[in-house]
Amino acid sequence: MSIESLRRDVDAIQHTALAAVDPVLGVRRHVSREHDRLIVDGLSFVLPDYDRVFIVAAGKAAVPMTLATAEHLGDSLTCGVVVTKYGHGQTMDDQYSHHIDLFEAGHPVPDENSVRGAQAVADLARGATERDLVICLVSGGGSALLTLPVSGLSLDELQQLTDGLLRSGATINEMNTVRKHWSQIKGGNLARLAHPATVLTLILSDVVGDPLEVIASGPTVPDPTTVEDARAILARYGLDRGSGVFDHGANERSVQRAWDFVETPKPGDEVFERVHHVLIGSNRLAAAAAAAEAHQLGYNTLLLSTYVEGEAREVARVAAGLAKGVRVHGDPISPPACLIWGGETTVTVRGKGRGGRNQELALAAALALDGWPEVLLMALATDGTDGPTDAAGAIATGETVAQARTLGLDPLAALDSNDSYTFFDTLGDLIRTGPTGTNVNDLLFLLVGERAA
Repeated sequence: MSIESLRRDVDAIQHTALAAVDPVLGVRRHVSREHDRLIVDGLSFVLPDYDRVFIVAAGKAAVPMTLATAEHLGDSLTCGVVVTKYGHGQTMDDQYSHHIDLFEAGHPVPDENSVRGAQAVADLARGATERDLVICLVSGGGSALLTLPVSGLSLDELQQLTDGLLRSGATINEMNTVRKHWSQIKGGNLARLAHPATVLTLILSDVVGDPLEVIASGPTVPDPTTVEDARAILARYGLDRGSGVFDHGANERSVQRAWDFVETPKPGDEVFERVHHVLIGSNRLAAAAAAAEAHQLGYNTLLLSTYVEGEAREVARVAAGLAKGVRVHGDPISPPACLIWGGETTVTVRGKGRGGRNQELALAAALALDGWPEVLLMALATDGTDGPTDAAGAIATGETVAQARTLGLDPLAALDSNDSYTFFDTLGDLIRTGPTGTNVNDLLFLLVGERAA
């Protein structure tokens, strides 16, 4: 099998994976309308029983989830607020523009529009009564996009903290634990604002293992974490008081206020008595679809895990080791083979280059696979955005390093400076999908061609 053949096949595999987690299809799989009833995974909501029906949506898939839900609601929809990432709101249908407010905002670092959008969501929820139905549509990215800091914490301070956490190598679970306790809307606080209304939350997961309280920082989910947990995480990464993360000229009073955490509502709180949650899509769904496509293409296929975490370059070495085992020993499966992983790695940023966790993983894998024939790795962010770049990820093969050196590129120097974007852009091996409209974490595909006789 040639590298060109492997490239064609992996492209088909990733397209199938993304199609399986299309948020519109996800809503349609779980939501239907029977006369005056909205049916959601066996739950029945009699729409005429409610005075008003609201939609509040946040995340990279907020627009398609809103459009699919609005299809079922029809004239029963009163109004709504949608908050999504810049460039992700273009598909919003004009027919809803008169009663659904759309905000595009910053991600992964929140900006002023994140605050404006979150304030609009909070105002809408706060006005709900026990005779209203609030439908929350939550997807990855919602935590940064719904930013409503507690009193005394400025947006500038919050931006610096977010950037510090992103560079530290903290996991998404750790980041969101901190975010919840400086927010008026995360960690179950949106449910608190909407109480005593009925709340239905549809969730597209971008978190390893699909813990509902972590996805978009769980705005309508009871929060098991505490203020003490948040403080411990900041201390672990050197971001606690006195670390210098807020050294931007703020006076001592504003810095002090920034550390005033607020506790979140816990399991058993009455604000969750009329709250329902339905998971409509996940990383495992995408990975399973990819496995089926690879099998159809003639590969011996193994879905290894959808719980992969850790430093991107370390995960890359494990992936390369597995590829070598397949190539030499036919272990754990014989070639032609496709191994599939899902999850979310992290990058501890030390250099000043550009890239994302998937691009860095691919670069580290290219170094580990140098010279190995008919091996290809694709690392992909399912939302189409890997780190602060316009790429979804990158492709590495056993030929990548040799090709790079003919162009005067130094792959090891690129890895040391976290400059995987420039490296793969020069090679033409970045994956550019544009905004996919979905977000279920990352996927890694490892293809090994058939051994020569």
